[in-house]
Amino acid sequence: MPCLAISATTTAYGRQMIEATRSWVQGEFCTARGRPADCEVIYGDTDSVMVNFKAGRRDLAVADVATAMALGQEAAQLISQKFPPPVKLEFEKVYYPYLLMNKKRYAGLLWTKPDKWDKMDSKGIETVRRDNCGLVRQVVATCLDKILIDRDEGAAVSYVKGVISDLLQNKVDMSLLVVTKVGVQGGGEVVRV
Repeated sequence: MPCLAISATTTAYGRQMIEATRSWVQGEFCTARGRPADCEVIYGDTDSVMVNFKAGRRDLAVADVATAMALGQEAAQLISQKFPPPVKLEFEKVYYPYLLMNKKRYAGLLWTKPDKWDKMDSKGIETVRRDNCGLVRQVVATCLDKILIDRDEGAAVSYVKGVISDLLQNKVDMSLLVVTKVGVQGGGEVVRV
């Protein structure tokens, strides 16, 4: 049987830790303290904090990915010293470029080494969600490639216009427009719709 008091306490303590981390990171990593960039905690969850190191440039927040990694590693080390063991903040990765639609919906190139990105990572968007038709997944994946890898927003817009034109002219394979849902009927049998 679950103990609500324990889970509520754990959640509240986690929230306090995220707020403390936000305050410490934003207070320490700022140009007023001689840092190369100000930072902003843009997302915090149960076990992670996402920090944007900004330097006033739209295309890249700090000078390069290596600088972002160094700042992230330093921040993790400094913040870990403020919490009692066994709590430890670990640097994981850099996203550049990065599209954050809202909480738990994002896409970006994931870097674990400064010389080459590892993969395109996306969460909660149509490329990974199964409740959309194949055409939506295909269009979103292609647009993300054009925007994040090729860095060509115009090509993404042109591609979408072409797909819409094809759709209006019935040039799209109908199988790409099917949405499959799985459910359970009253008798417990699984049905695919």
